Amino acid sequence: MTSTLTRPSRTVSWKSTAVAAAVGAAGGLVINSVIATLARTLFDIPSEFQQLTLPIYGFLTVVGAIAGAIGWHLVATRSRNAAGVLRVLVPTVLVLSLIPDVLLLVSASQPGTTTAGVVALMLMHVGVAVAAVPAYRTFIPPQS
Repeated sequence: MTSTLTRPSRTVSWKSTAVAAAVGAAGGLVINSVIATLARTLFDIPSEFQQLTLPIYGFLTVVGAIAGAIGWHLVATRSRNAAGVLRVLVPTVLVLSLIPDVLLLVSASQPGTTTAGVVALMLMHVGVAVAAVPAYRTFIPPQS
């Protein structure tokens, strides 16, 4: 049985990982700001639904981009088949990240929760991935 974890043939610096996280976060913030603005404008989401405000989604966007960059770095530098692992891991993590939004939708535990508001939050997860994954690939190239 062959393990996919081995000593890397090439190292990736944590500095390049920080750059990838910053680029991913910046792109994610732009995309998520557009999503939030469109959602609030087009679907009349109540102001009580604070999840679509910059302090909330901005913080979580940055945290998500940093966590993603760290995870990508660890896989890219420790896996013999990093590209293959990431092809499975990225969509899996994206789907799992939607669970809190689904729970929010079914419980309506936050004031002003609407289906449109929760769908916007879900789209924000995709938005961060759309911005971050290319940055990660550029600055933290996976080994094959």
